[in-house]
Amino acid sequence: MTSARPRQLGAFLHVSLDGYYCDLQGDMGFAHKPPEDREWHEFVTGNASAGGMLLFGRTTYDMMAAWWPTPMAAQAMPEVAAGMNAVPKVVFSGTLKSAEWSNTTLVKGDLVETVRRMKAEPGPDMTILGSGSIVTQLAGAGLVDAFQIVVNPVALGAGKSLFAGLPDPLPLALTKTRVFGNGAVVLWYAPRP
Repeated sequence: MTSARPRQLGAFLHVSLDGYYCDLQGDMGFAHKPPEDREWHEFVTGNASAGGMLLFGRTTYDMMAAWWPTPMAAQAMPEVAAGMNAVPKVVFSGTLKSAEWSNTTLVKGDLVETVRRMKAEPGPDMTILGSGSIVTQLAGAGLVDAFQIVVNPVALGAGKSLFAGLPDPLPLALTKTRVFGNGAVVLWYAPRP
């Protein structure tokens, strides 16, 4: 009897040209693209319709939960808003009391062991959105199978560096690239064996 393919864990992050996933105040406004950017909108809509399960840290969860359930989000990006609200979500937090966004489970336990267990269980593939510290912890534990990193054409000069605090070097193999007319470049990486 053959076993089913193990659940995969991917990470989707935006970074500035100088490698920050947010500024010193935690803001990711640099990653927002105008709604009339059709090429980018189609890419984001395609990503959002891929299904699966989304994983967040508290900060990213708070930002997402404050936007996607709103009428403004439904008007600006109806397909993405519908997908974000419908998909199962997990937020890892030791401080949140509850997670009110639809289809969200709050997990207060050990991040690495919980995700290791989730990957071994049957279920949909999982994607971490933003949540740089979560990505660093899980990548450092060898649990992230793929990285999709959007390099935005802006330098912040300071902020929170992607992979800051990684315990060991993380060798990656570039598997795909895509350049957008708005200057964003998406880089797909997989960990090297």
